[in-house]
Amino acid sequence: MDPSQHVVIVGAGIVGTNLADELVSRGWKNITVVEQGPLHMPGGSTSHAPGLVFQANSSKTMTQLAHYTVEKLLSLEKDGQSCFNQVGGLEVATTPARLEELKRKHGYASSWGIETHFVSAEKCREIYPLLDEHIVLGGLHIPSDGLALAARATQLLIERTRNAGVRYLESTPVTGIEKTGRKVTGVVTPSGTIPADLVVSCAGFWGVEVGAMADVRIPLLPLAHQYAKTTAVPALTGRDVNIRPNGMNASLPILRHQDQDLYYREHGEQYGIGYYGHRPMPVLASSLGLTSRDVDEKNMPSRLKFTREDFEPAWKLSQDILPALRECEIADGFNGIFSFTPDGGPLVGQAPNLDGFYVAEAVWVTHSAGVARAVAEVLTMGYSTVDLTECELSRFEEVQLSRDYVTETSQQNFVEIYDIIHPLQPRESPRQLRVSPFFTRQKELGAVFLEAAGWERPYWYEANAALINHLPAQWKPIRRDAWTARYYSPISAAEAWKTRNAVAIYDMTSFHRFEVSGPGAVSLLQRLTTGDATMTPGTIIYTLLLNDRGGIRSDIFVARLDDDLFQVGANTAIDLEYLTREAYHQEQRTPMLWVRVRDITGGTSCIGLWGPRSRDVMSAVSADDLSNKGLPYFGVKRATVAGIPVIIMRKSYVGEPGWEIHASTEYGARLWDALWQAGKPHGLIAAGRSAFNALRLEKGYRTWGTDMTTEHDPYEAGLGFAVNADKKEYYVGKDALGRRSKQTPARRLRCLTIDDGRSVVLGKEPVYYNGMSVGYITSAAFGYTVRKPIAYAWLPSWVSERYAVQIEYFGRRIPATVAAEPLFDPEMIRLYDENTPVVSKDQKPPRCLL
Repeated sequence: MDPSQHVVIVGAGIVGTNLADELVSRGWKNITVVEQGPLHMPGGSTSHAPGLVFQANSSKTMTQLAHYTVEKLLSLEKDGQSCFNQVGGLEVATTPARLEELKRKHGYASSWGIETHFVSAEKCREIYPLLDEHIVLGGLHIPSDGLALAARATQLLIERTRNAGVRYLESTPVTGIEKTGRKVTGVVTPSGTIPADLVVSCAGFWGVEVGAMADVRIPLLPLAHQYAKTTAVPALTGRDVNIRPNGMNASLPILRHQDQDLYYREHGEQYGIGYYGHRPMPVLASSLGLTSRDVDEKNMPSRLKFTREDFEPAWKLSQDILPALRECEIADGFNGIFSFTPDGGPLVGQAPNLDGFYVAEAVWVTHSAGVARAVAEVLTMGYSTVDLTECELSRFEEVQLSRDYVTETSQQNFVEIYDIIHPLQPRESPRQLRVSPFFTRQKELGAVFLEAAGWERPYWYEANAALINHLPAQWKPIRRDAWTARYYSPISAAEAWKTRNAVAIYDMTSFHRFEVSGPGAVSLLQRLTTGDATMTPGTIIYTLLLNDRGGIRSDIFVARLDDDLFQVGANTAIDLEYLTREAYHQEQRTPMLWVRVRDITGGTSCIGLWGPRSRDVMSAVSADDLSNKGLPYFGVKRATVAGIPVIIMRKSYVGEPGWEIHASTEYGARLWDALWQAGKPHGLIAAGRSAFNALRLEKGYRTWGTDMTTEHDPYEAGLGFAVNADKKEYYVGKDALGRRSKQTPARRLRCLTIDDGRSVVLGKEPVYYNGMSVGYITSAAFGYTVRKPIAYAWLPSWVSERYAVQIEYFGRRIPATVAAEPLFDPEMIRLYDENTPVVSKDQKPPRCLL
């Protein structure tokens, strides 16, 4: 973007001031920061935050954001005093389950490059002498964690950016956001309107109100969180740290006692205690009023009255783990307001419905500078070097933006903030927000549902349990450990067996489907994708959406139904926002090339019918020509099934012949019943996502967001075939790809097989070579057909086929081997042979995908 554009940042807390600094460091100067409170103490979460910065996280993105925050805070210095006290961090376990969780967390940290040490109870006591050694079972020590002096950092950033030309307006509330059409044009204040080309709301828990001024829904809920300080602790008196500047008056690591929802830090001779174990306390930000000019550290909008009765359990538990606290009392406390979201992640990015309006909210001190850098990169370069998919404002589905949903799920996240959450664990409420028209039939078959984006998705069917007894010996499921056995059933082995040897029906309704139509549809898809969208009607292409850096922002299927009509199979709501925005801009530039992008997911249903007997089933219910000649591989056509109008696509996610059958929702139940009856003579069963995931990994099929993200390019991810080398037209990312090596990328996504044939992992575990951590697992499953556990991993390109590696799982190293892919049917004989017509020579799927 043009660095001369006027940027208005709303909020001068730790995020807003960091963003101003990141933009200034990139040469931008026309920046105004508007703050409703006085600059010395704006009165938001930054003003009372306890300042704990901890980096170890199951999310690579959140770890990267926290790591940069540590680096940035360490660099902020004045008069020899830093803004970060790197005392380290210690997480302790008082239950066996937490001890195992810390082993997993040590693995995550190793995957993301953060130094951590899994330590014994004795070592915990050595690191933190005040612990009760009889309670603690072990811990995780993170030497580079520490305490942020958030308020001090904010003041230094204000001073530095002011000297660079940033204008600050304090005690200036925002009363409106001006826009023309769908473009932001200014920020309204009591003193007048500030013209703006770009507005970034860093308003924290006030973000909902600022968003409402722009008609932008911000899925955020302010919640009060208890923090208390003790009187002087005798065990802490008389130490040199007590005379250091505020924030540096600590020498013990930050301590987290997550089994009891507690954390601790020193304040000189006092202790600070944070508690998440109390009841959720939602707050309406608009009721708090503005920050007074007379604000002080004990009187600010974000600091509510302490409810001592809620803290009583925390005080008793604290005295148990830290006996030294029995010699003191609670001096004071408050209920401080923080921001929570439906999935616990920050809200970052441009508003889906208003160009130039960005948000960086629900961002805690821990990730503040990292988020600021990412937003600055997006504004200045068009992309972030850290994948922001988990943070994107537009990641939520429509139903997830309702206030009821935000209120319930955000409070649930508060309650579960320190809980041990399994990677597959679904939320318990709200449920059944989105169900396919097959839902009733699935319940009759004993479907076990997990949830994603509000959808109920069957993972296996109890009706298939008896099939386990009939499995051939080589298909019998292995016994799993307790962790990987959660949200899993051996029934999945039977469902995979049936898919490979007979036929199975899969519910694909929850996969996103968009309709792209209009005279500019081809132009839009040509400009945004790596494939050739000028293919003839009746054709499907697998293609990629890239960012300007050449990173994979999504992989999609594009089916051309007519000259100006396409159906796109996509991944997330982020894809819809991107296509819709780009369609709007194309029409603004060239009205004749207008495009309509419509989400048809909820109004349609989709069945995947796959297996060697799938043609037998379809021949019984459809008179249409679905032969190789009538519907070649990667072809699409309109047809009828049992009298129902459908769109049939010949493609497969599981490596078996068959089709995707799309129909309007009102026909869904009848479509299921017709296929079910026709399939009975051929052994048809319903199969779930657990078997589906295992089968796709055997075929080497990637999942975007898990196996690859915006941090990876097509050549690294093994998707170079999806880049049409003959495409002359410009497309987003083309120039960046031209500078990348197709043959020698520095890293590659590799297939691993686990040597013992039994040990299953779940993803994100570190991979070691010669004792050195060199990468991490993305997807994993037991490959029922190939009879061994499979895992995909990002590894240096020099770690090639047949290399022996190790996967760290719960602290132990599991031997594995880098394998050629795909593991199953590498010649694609199951799907087609040399005599099988394909839509075009270029569309013949490669060995590693589809």
